[in-house]
Amino acid sequence: QVQLVESGGGLVQAGDSLTLSCAASGRTFSSYTMGWFRQAPGREREFVAAISPYGRNTYSADSVKGRFDISRDYNNKVYLQMNSLRPEDTAVYYCVARGGPDDYSTYRTAGEYPIWGQGTQVSVSS
Repeated sequence: QVQLVESGGGLVQAGDSLTLSCAASGRTFSSYTMGWFRQAPGREREFVAAISPYGRNTYSADSVKGRFDISRDYNNKVYLQMNSLRPEDTAVYYCVARGGPDDYSTYRTAGEYPIWGQGTQVSVSS
């Protein structure tokens, strides 16, 4: 069974840093495009960042560029390092995946990623 499990969310103050982790299981994900989306209350799911198979390419939304960094290791884990957090970053963050072998890291629509985790809450106070 394919599964993505996020961890690392929490309540922080504006300007703080937080690292989210996503553990993938059920198959080898090294050839998968992996990414992060977020959803704030009353808003649609929003693309945050994506990383290509084997980590060759990364893409991030303009709203987080320069503050958030996506990375992956060879043990089926993906990370989202979030720096200089703002109250508007408050949302549920979801780990996503799309099967390879092509690089889909430019894909920014929720429907283009068929595999989703359950999400982890990030709350940033002012």
